[in-house]
Parts: sequence; structure tokens; C-alpha cells
Amino acid sequence: MIEAELKAQVHAPEAVMRQLDSRAAARAEVYRDTYYDRPDGSLEKAGEELRVRTVHGADGTRTVLTYKDAAVDEESGSKPEHETRIEDATAAHAILRGLGFVPFIAFEKRCRNYTFEARGWQMLATLVRVPEIDGTFLEVETLVDEGDLAAALDDVRGVLEELGIGRQDLTRETYTGAVAAQRR
Repeated sequence: MIEAELKAQVHAPEAVMRQLDSRAAARAEVYRDTYYDRPDGSLEKAGEELRVRTVHGADGTRTVLTYKDAAVDEESGSKPEHETRIEDATAAHAILRGLGFVPFIAFEKRCRNYTFEARGWQMLATLVRVPEIDGTFLEVETLVDEGDLAAALDDVRGVLEELGIGRQDLTRETYTGAVAAQRR
């Protein structure tokens, strides 16, 4: 599956939050992300991602292992995504290290997630704050087959426009890149 996703800087987070609150119930969650790479950095150089994410929310704690392949759409950065739930986060970290992967960055994301249907797609909208970087961001995504990517991205853009987010607000900057730059 391809994660058809667009990310934008939000200039009026309270207004966007009110609009999203009218669409769906919010789930406040804290993500603790650790990104792994090969010692030579070849995953990052290829645009791939390998991540262990532990999510803390009102419903408890869960951990997921995610691999994202290189982007299949340059404008949006949308990537094929493979994700599975992990029972034991400590074991997952140990397995990845044992296989020769090294953690290259870890950080926290404070998220407010909304799941709703729009334009015929199941959408996930996430308002994001990363304590180490300035600003609030909005990610809107849906999972699709590659043949549906262009149509899905058009519909994601439509949802963003309904929320008052224009094309000028879109960004391809990654959280990993922004956090790394802040730490330098």
C-alpha cells in the first residue's frame, strides 16, 4: 500500500483543530519514534525509513515497526509503507540492532489524530507538534494502491483546502531532518 500523504505548516492551529473536532473525535497520543539505518546511512540516502514507534494514548500503549520505501511521488513524497504491530518494543530494538541496524535519530511527536471518511477515502488527519522544532504541522493521509495515488492526493489536497490549508503551506521537510538540524 502507498501512504498518500501531504504535510503542511499550520498557521492557525486552533481553527484547524475546531474544524477537525467537528469531523471526528480526537485521539491525543504521544509518539516516541526511533529511526534506524545501516551504519553507512544507505537507507536515508535511498529515501527509505525503518522506524520503531511507541504510541502512548488514553487507550494504552502500542508499538509498531514501520518500513517505508523510497517516494513514488516527488511532489508529495508519498511512499509505499509496510507496518506491523510489535508486542515487545525492547525486543524489536534489540532485533534491529542485532541485524546490524543503528539508531540514527529518536524524538517525540505530540499528536492529535482524527479518523474520518472524506471524498470516498478513509482519511487520517494528524495535528503534530515536535517539542524540538517550531510550529504545528498537519498531516492528512490515506492508504491506497499505486494506481489510485494521483486521485487520492487530489482528494487529500481538497481536504486540506477545506481546512484552510493552501498549497503554499505544504512542506516536504521531514521531522527527522528538522530535528537533526535543530540538534546541530
